[in-house]
Amino acid sequence: MNIERKKLKEDKKNVKHWKKWGPYLTERQWGTVREDYSPDGAAWENVTHDDARSKAYRWGEEGIGGISDHKQKLCIAWAFWNGKDPMIKERLFGLTGNQGNHGEDVKEIYYYLDSTPTHSYMKMLYKYPQAEFPYQLLVDENAKRGKNDPEYEILDTGIFDDDAYFDIFIEYAKEDVEDIVCKATIHNRGKEDATIWVMPTIWFRKTWFTGHEPFMPNLTQEGKNGIKAFSPKSGKYHFQFGGNPELLFCDNESNRERLYHIDNQKKYLKDAINDYVIHGDKEHLNPKKKGTKAAALYQITIPAGGSEKVTFRMRHQVSAKSLNDCEDIFQMRKNDADEFFEDLQGHVTDPEMRNIQRQAYSGMMWGKQFYYYNVERWLEGDPGRYVPPVERKKGRNHKWRHLQNYDIISMPDKWEYPWYAAWDLAFHCIPLVRMDPEFAKDQLLTLLSEWYMHPNGQIPAYEWNFNDVNPPIHAYAVLRVFQIDRKINGKGDQEYLERALHKLMLNFTWWVNQKDSYDQNIFEGGFLGLDNVSLFDRSHVDKFSARLEQADATSWMAMFCLNMLRISLELCKFNKVYQYIANKFLEHFLYIAGAMNNISGDNISLWDDEDNFFYDVLHIDNKSPKMMKVKSIVGVIPLFAVEPIKEEMFEDLTEFKKRLDFFLKEKPKLASLVSNWIEPGKDKRHLFSLLRGHRMKSILNKVLDPNEFLSDYGVRSVSKYHEKHPYSMKLNGVEHTVKYTPGESNTRMFGGNSNWRGPIWFPVNFLIIESLKKFNFYYGGDFPIEYPTGSGRFLTMDLIAKELSRRNIEIFTRNKEGKRPVYADYNKMQDDPHFKDYILFHEYFHGDTGKGLGSSHQTGWTGLVAEMIHKYFPRNKKAVKKAVKKDEPTAVFKN
Repeated sequence: MNIERKKLKEDKKNVKHWKKWGPYLTERQWGTVREDYSPDGAAWENVTHDDARSKAYRWGEEGIGGISDHKQKLCIAWAFWNGKDPMIKERLFGLTGNQGNHGEDVKEIYYYLDSTPTHSYMKMLYKYPQAEFPYQLLVDENAKRGKNDPEYEILDTGIFDDDAYFDIFIEYAKEDVEDIVCKATIHNRGKEDATIWVMPTIWFRKTWFTGHEPFMPNLTQEGKNGIKAFSPKSGKYHFQFGGNPELLFCDNESNRERLYHIDNQKKYLKDAINDYVIHGDKEHLNPKKKGTKAAALYQITIPAGGSEKVTFRMRHQVSAKSLNDCEDIFQMRKNDADEFFEDLQGHVTDPEMRNIQRQAYSGMMWGKQFYYYNVERWLEGDPGRYVPPVERKKGRNHKWRHLQNYDIISMPDKWEYPWYAAWDLAFHCIPLVRMDPEFAKDQLLTLLSEWYMHPNGQIPAYEWNFNDVNPPIHAYAVLRVFQIDRKINGKGDQEYLERALHKLMLNFTWWVNQKDSYDQNIFEGGFLGLDNVSLFDRSHVDKFSARLEQADATSWMAMFCLNMLRISLELCKFNKVYQYIANKFLEHFLYIAGAMNNISGDNISLWDDEDNFFYDVLHIDNKSPKMMKVKSIVGVIPLFAVEPIKEEMFEDLTEFKKRLDFFLKEKPKLASLVSNWIEPGKDKRHLFSLLRGHRMKSILNKVLDPNEFLSDYGVRSVSKYHEKHPYSMKLNGVEHTVKYTPGESNTRMFGGNSNWRGPIWFPVNFLIIESLKKFNFYYGGDFPIEYPTGSGRFLTMDLIAKELSRRNIEIFTRNKEGKRPVYADYNKMQDDPHFKDYILFHEYFHGDTGKGLGSSHQTGWTGLVAEMIHKYFPRNKKAVKKAVKKDEPTAVFKN
């Protein structure tokens, strides 16, 4: 067991709380729903980036490369100034949802390079221009651009063209749980000497106004180069700074005069350090060198091509020699991280793959955030303080008064999505379990806990609207985490699986009661995370006096049933009573399959025999049902409802076997709609699937067709067929159209910040790959599929899964021209030695070129690339390449 695994074990057993400190600061607290106290719910405008330096937040804190304790009582982050900007760089800049031509968008360049699960070693890189940061240019130019125009990025401004910028590497290393060495190494990449002001900053989150804090926390100067932090609950921390910085103190209090044009109640304000550095204004700095916010100010001139370091240390005990061994600590922890990743990546031999995978894992570690949101308190206001407007009582999230979140959560992207998203988080946990099994399991259980899940069983979607409905994939995530954890540790976590099952049953019941409004086993989940994939917003079909029977919602529920069936059978190893729960989900799965083929006995099916594909069906009052023939990922999702189960799992479960026999004998038509689950396949597995062979092959023929879904970089979300053949329908006298759009969204639906009309998304690609593997577990090499469609070559589904993984992975790898598709035509990122080996994990990718689009740091679900590299790419690499190059038209290649 390597040193980092030993730390994880100590943390699990509460011997040492190694995870007490970590990267738990968000990157954007401004513009969030939590901080929005407006009557109209305009969160982006209520607290802006310009307000942020003067606003003391209520629910959390933000910073660049920041860390905090797990309750975010005490925060540490870095601020910089290049001598030209109108404000110090304390936080990352980006456009609001209303400013960007495709929604919100961070306009900075930064990378997460390393992190262990306990954050004993962490490293990131921030690139800071030496010229004035182009804040207004970025706002103005994007405002000129429409939905059909590309976004105007910071590289487009030319500010990095002459290399006049600083590379700032921020690192942390733990000597002990609360003995942390912090360092910024600043490189001047320019051709001339340049001066930078560096400000490691310490502050307390503002908790004292609630009346729950008996004493104010405080920061005071200690000696010449030290700061002491004290709070009644956390005790004392001593910060010692290298060199000879100027120590500046103020309070984490709002500048009411600047923000609201009313008199300030406090004297030493949050933006005092900014005003002193920029304007030399000392008025709001505390001359007594105390407060609740402080910074050590360094003014450093760095020669062209040179570098300088700023180092400080936090610990409970003060020592005159505490800075002497800092570099030794960094080296030891770096060695520990290398050892940890060497074990984790042992079978990944390609250096390029290792680099991509390590940055993906590290980005997920940096993506952890302290998340605090008490909806009832947010709605009602704090005692003795400003009362929120009455409109909030019936506004956003007012039905979620029970929700009290106060945890470390894996975030999709700490700038663009600084709040958890339910289905994103489920995907996060798949690669996370290899890094830290306990954290992955805890994340899923947290989302299912009473503090999160609604009493009616609904899982909260995300902060912007907890009522929205995300695909019910948590049973899948729970099961996969259990299986991976069991393989790693040699033993399954029964308690975790049981706890999850009981809560998942509540969630399943909510779906049945709330999203099957006609009690026909056909579901209507709304947009279901696929945003603009449809002709219209599927969450508001009622405006057409209609209802929508959804192929994806119904298929997700079939998948939910099979996941719950498998979980129940896994638990039968410990207690056979769970076979009765397995019976329940077997039955529900079969009824869903029946309903998809004959809705309410009216001979209406979600399957179209002409196209051999699944579609949504629209029911408009007093009109015949109409099939919405958009060839999208909606029709592929039925592939995900598949589960191969070894006979040994249920051979001694008499009640479960009795139920299987019942359906075979008494309801043969129903049983015939799904896979031939009575006939054992490879290794005596039985296949439970929505799709029999013909339908499965028909869907895969489209998925694997380059003229439809198959891109060089994975599976598109809408068929390329719609590029030349858009699908249109007139509703309420208005023409609605879906056209293949491989890049950014060209509609205003959902703010235009997401596009499921062509780009490649990792979560659905990953589930397609997983489903192919499952089918292969049953069929083995006996069910070859043409790949690509029309090529005359036939491969096993196992090899096709590997091939699809390769296509996804190659978004990030260098091609024959030495270019990474993710960076498209940005030559700086492709060729510059200070850019080219750093990876950004975007939200989604151009359907034809692989260019990264949307959120730029969504290591959350795009972090699935780490799992693809771990599971699929390294093994049998030569066999895959050899197989797909074969010319024989009917070659079948067994794994």
